[in-house]
Order: sequence, then structure tokens, then C-alpha cells
Amino acid sequence: MLQLKNIGILSTYNSKTDSFDYLKNCNIDIENGIIIGLGESKHNGDQVIDCNHKLVTPGFVDAHTHPVFVNGREKEFIERISGKSYQEISNNGGGINSSIIGVREIDEIDLLDLVIKRMDDFINMGTTTIEAKTGYGLNTDSELKSLRVLENAHNKHKIDIFPTFLGAHSIPNEYNGDSNAYTDLLCNEMIPAVAKQGIAKFCDVFCEQEYFDCNQSRKILEKAVEYDLIPRMHTDEFSSIGGVKIASKINAISADHLMEISDEDIELLANSNTIAILLPGTTFFLGKTTYAPARKLIDKGVHVSIATDFNPGSCHIKSMPFIIGLSCIYLGLSIEEALKAATWSGACAINEQERIGSIEVGKKADLIIWDLDTIDQIPYNIINAPIVNVIKDGVPLITLD
Repeated sequence: MLQLKNIGILSTYNSKTDSFDYLKNCNIDIENGIIIGLGESKHNGDQVIDCNHKLVTPGFVDAHTHPVFVNGREKEFIERISGKSYQEISNNGGGINSSIIGVREIDEIDLLDLVIKRMDDFINMGTTTIEAKTGYGLNTDSELKSLRVLENAHNKHKIDIFPTFLGAHSIPNEYNGDSNAYTDLLCNEMIPAVAKQGIAKFCDVFCEQEYFDCNQSRKILEKAVEYDLIPRMHTDEFSSIGGVKIASKINAISADHLMEISDEDIELLANSNTIAILLPGTTFFLGKTTYAPARKLIDKGVHVSIATDFNPGSCHIKSMPFIIGLSCIYLGLSIEEALKAATWSGACAINEQERIGSIEVGKKADLIIWDLDTIDQIPYNIINAPIVNVIKDGVPLITLD
């Protein structure tokens, strides 16, 4: 048995009371990766970690990432700070499609090595579970390869990875802008092949002007549902074209970005089971000022999660503590709301809230031990929130003396 003793404050969202629990001067008992006791311990563990009266929280659940790529796109960053927009860069040969050749040509083992290195960074910053999308292969073979890489990374790395098929990320260049023909390929060949492979849990689509319109997005996601893939959507990032209406109608597990969501669509989300995943790092990284209206969403009763949107172009950020800080500063979230959105709500956005996302007896022991006293200090230390140890499945990932 592993025992975390001398915890100063244990802070976790409690879904049963819809509030935060703060347990002071307590212990956590862990056996076979599962929390078996909270509070005072009757027995000493075989292995003991002294938390030195510091803060313990759940591990972060990052429910929106794009880690399967080869090279970064730092040249686009330079173009953006020189005044070019995301759309201008994309129209001039950059953007999503500029990452395709690398993924198509790289050896699968080399791609796996790159993804595993990125997982090291995630877990060192306290993220114990991620949703991870494909979307830089954009043909059947390369998308299946990307999913195999995610499965192998999940098996080889401590972090838990929940794969999403995002073949509908962009229109590959060989289709010369014929989005209908590529949509047909997605529906008739790629989705059946992905389902047969059996790795992806979700199917995503980029519903946006110059990418996939509402009719195409709905067709793709309805086909995915036929093959038992859970739908989710990128929508309302640059414009509001009706994606939220589709997400609500098909019961998508999440609608992500939402910087341009309308008041009418906020009402739709509030009356649906779809979670709003907000990505303030993308707005920040793109140098924009229009952040998703988180306060409106929460006040209307929408379930809100936050995530990094880590990718090679529009948001090269892996740090959930940084995203928490941005959410407090620019989205208007309280610190408790931000921590809930980064843990329990992230778990809900991948259908794993019964196993992870909060500190409860019977759940997986995915925990962060901080060199902090309270959760208020997490966004305050926005760049260098000090983590002492990460516990994943009951195993400390930082070597103890």
C-alpha cells in the first residue's frame, strides 16, 4: 500500500455536492492504483510519501490535444507576430495542411518517439490523462498510422491517452478544395476503417468556414455514430456557422473553441448534454482578444471544461497550470471553477468521470503533490507552478530518496 501522509490541504471537486472539498491534515491510502482511504489512516503503508503539509489535487485531464505531428510551425508564429492572420497563413500554404507531409512520410516508430517525448512534458506538468486527436495524415493509411501511434504511446507511457479520429481536420491538397469529395472519402472509407481498427473512441470534425460546412459536418458525425464513435466538434472558433446546433442535435460529447458562439447557441448548449471545452491558450497564442464567453456559458448552466489545444501551429502549449491561469484572467473563471474545469469536467468530456477527475475512494489515484499551500497559488504561479510529484495509477513518477 502507498500512503500519502501529512497532506496540508487536499482540494478536489465533489460532484455529489457540486462544491469543492478541502480536507486538512489528512492522508490518502492507495492500493493497486486505487484510492482506498481518505482522512486518518489506521495503518502505515509499505511505501510512504511525506507531503510536508503541502497541497494535493487531482491530476489534470486535458480533453483537447493534437500531439501526433512531426515538425513545429514556428515560422507561422513569426508570420503572425508580423501581422498575418491564421486564415492568411493557411491560404498561403501554412496551417494544418503544412503538417501533412511529415506525418505521411515519417516512419511509425519515429513518430511514436516524438509523441512519447511530448507525453513526458504533459505528465511533468501534472496532466495524467489526455484526449489526443489525429488529423495531420488526412488519408486512410496515415490516419490509421496516427491512431496506432496513440495506442502504442498509451501502452508504453504512464499517461492515459483517449484517441480521437480527426480526419475531418482540413481538406488535403490533393482534393483541390473539393470538400464534398473528401467528405465522401471520410464517410465511405475512412470512418469504416477506423471503426474496424478499433482504437479511436471519438470522431471529431472542424466545422468552420473554408473547412467543413454544417451539412458536411453533420454527415460525417452521423456516419461516425453509425460506427459507434462518439461525436465531438471544433466549432465557432473564427465564425458562427451553426456547428453548435449540430452538436446539440446529435448529442455530441463536446463542442470546442466557441470564441464566436451566439447567445442563441449558448441557450442550446445549456439545454443539452454537450460539454463546452474552452481553449484560451489558442486565443492567447494567436494574439487575439476574443476569448470564449465562459462567464455567460457557466451562468446559463453550460458544463464547461478547459484544455490546452496543444498543436504545432495555433497553440504550442502543454501546461494545464498555465491554462488555468489564462482561464482566471481572461475567461473570468474563479479558481475553483478553473480547477474543476481542468479535472472533473475534463474527465466528463471523455466519459471517464466515474474513474478519474476527482479524489474519491474507489477512483484511480491520479494525483499532484504541489510545493504550494492552497489552490489560489496555482494561477498565481502561472508560469512555474511548482509540482513536487505526480502520482499516476498509484505510482509516484518522480524518484524518491
